Amino acid sequence: MRWQRVIRGEAAYVKRACEASLLRLGVDVIDLYYLHRPPQTAEIEETAGAMADLVKEGKVRYLGLSEVDDALLRRAHAVHPITAVQSEFSLWTREVETTALGAMRELGGRTSARWTSSSPARNSRSSAGSPAR
Repeated sequence: MRWQRVIRGEAAYVKRACEASLLRLGVDVIDLYYLHRPPQTAEIEETAGAMADLVKEGKVRYLGLSEVDDALLRRAHAVHPITAVQSEFSLWTREVETTALGAMRELGGRTSARWTSSSPARNSRSSAGSPAR
C-alpha cells in the first residue's frame, strides 16, 4: 500500500500545528502564517477561521495561502484578510497569472513566487556540462 499525504485543515489541527511551530521556533508570535496547500479535510472557511482566531489570540500577525485559485482566495479572504499568496511561478509554470494574481491585486495583498527544484531549468545542464544558473 502506498502512503498518501493528506492536507489537513480542520480548525483544531490548524491551532495545534501553530502551537507546535511556536514551540519549535521558540517565539511568541509568527509574523506570516501560511497554509501551504488547499485543505482536503475541511472547507477553506473553517481553516481561515482557525487562522483568524490565531491572529485574534496574538499568536500570528498575518495570514498567507499557497497554491490557491482566485475563488478559494476570495472565500478565505471573506473570513479574514489574506496578506500574501505564494504560488509556483516560472517560465514553465505561469498559471498564477490567470488564477490568484488578479484577485490578490483586487484584495490588496501581495504575491510571492516560489521556484521548485523540479522546474526544467533547475534540472538542466548547460552545453559545457556545468549546472544551469
